Amino acid sequence: MPMTPARFTECLLHIRWTPINLASALQCDLALVEAWESGEDEVPAELGAWLEILAKAHEAVEVPSTYRGWQHRPKL
Repeated sequence: MPMTPARFTECLLHIRWTPINLASALQCDLALVEAWESGEDEVPAELGAWLEILAKAHEAVEVPSTYRGWQHRPKL
């Protein structure tokens, strides 16, 4: 079954990528990514499988909260 536009968008959210980030990673045109996102074009099966793997990995492992609020303090 092909990846739905809703799942495509959900995967990008879990990976913390924008369509621009995905286009950059794939080195493809942003309009193509937007066509997948809107459902104008079907997400290729290989790409959908790859996004599912990445999304599941990101869902399984939370972002460390240890560094929240940290700031860079240059050494003097």
